[in-house]
Amino acid sequence: MQKYKVEPMKKATKKEIASIKELFLHHFDKAVTELQYHNLYELLISVMLSAQCTDKRVNLITPALFAKYPDVQSLSIADIDEVKALINSCSFFNNKAKNLLLMAQKVVEKFDGQIPLDENLLVSLAGVGQKTAHVVMIEYTKANLMAVDTHVFRVAHRLGLSSAKTAIKTEEDLTKLFKTELDTLHQAMVLFGRYTCKAKNPLCEACFLKEYCKTSQTFKV
Repeated sequence: MQKYKVEPMKKATKKEIASIKELFLHHFDKAVTELQYHNLYELLISVMLSAQCTDKRVNLITPALFAKYPDVQSLSIADIDEVKALINSCSFFNNKAKNLLLMAQKVVEKFDGQIPLDENLLVSLAGVGQKTAHVVMIEYTKANLMAVDTHVFRVAHRLGLSSAKTAIKTEEDLTKLFKTELDTLHQAMVLFGRYTCKAKNPLCEACFLKEYCKTSQTFKV
């Protein structure tokens, strides 16, 4: 995670938090992931591949991957070198290919070929951490969960919603502050961070939350 210059005493007030939540829900009421998928199997793989990789890149990779391995059973017996070749434009493709096969093998062996929609069971799969599990459950079941990627982390800190140094602690802060509609808020913060509150050259003048920004950085837009 990148570090952001945030004034330590400028935390969002309860009134500001309520307004921030309302504005996110208003502007992103139908926010969904930009990953392209047709079922739970494709969603899980897409989210696993998206770690430290853009959704745009993942969407370029997955059509050929899903054509070759259309279900968890076919992936479980795949040749790892063939999987690597299909995803080699993705960051950390060697490790991701290994985890994809191990994930599929465990789903077949332990879960009768059905990907579990339970957080504790999901994180027992290779390559699936808490963030990945939450993103899958948020997108597929609309679970009231928060997940923190680099965009959510950046936005949360710039708005004074968290001063935590880790994604997990930031997630805890956001969950405690927002409480409800976390699935929509997660997607909203991802898209807001990706296209407006960007790491470099954020669109401050066009930002509907600029009055709540706590960062001491000066941006030229």
